[in-house]
Amino acid sequence: MAIVEEIIRKNADNTLSFGNHELTSKTKVLDFDLDGVSYKAKSFNEVTKLKKEGKLVYESLPGTTVHNFKVTDDLVSFMLEGFAASQITLELTPTTSYEFKVDNDFVANVKTSATGKVNISVVATNEPKLVELKRV
Repeated sequence: MAIVEEIIRKNADNTLSFGNHELTSKTKVLDFDLDGVSYKAKSFNEVTKLKKEGKLVYESLPGTTVHNFKVTDDLVSFMLEGFAASQITLELTPTTSYEFKVDNDFVANVKTSATGKVNISVVATNEPKLVELKRV
């Protein structure tokens, strides 16, 4: 998959792709509009962050590239690229359990905090990996 040169974009399937883990300096896109909703993306090799209406959606340390990011009531899924083990924070439904998988392999059951945050770790490489969190 290609790097997201524009930092954030809407895909033909109505998902989002964002981030560029190859950048050496911080790059931001403010006020990206998708169906009337404002997103803010920031990315470079140290961090990638996505906010929706000012609220955290995704953050990774170090920076990653995310393709086909989709969130529904029961599922979060995306393709992930990077260069190292990545700590990813997602903000989802508070106090909810999810089954966490990478490339369809079960990793763990995880639960969001009272504020909806959950932390997962994925070894990101230049070969895209499918990351899924499914509500249980």
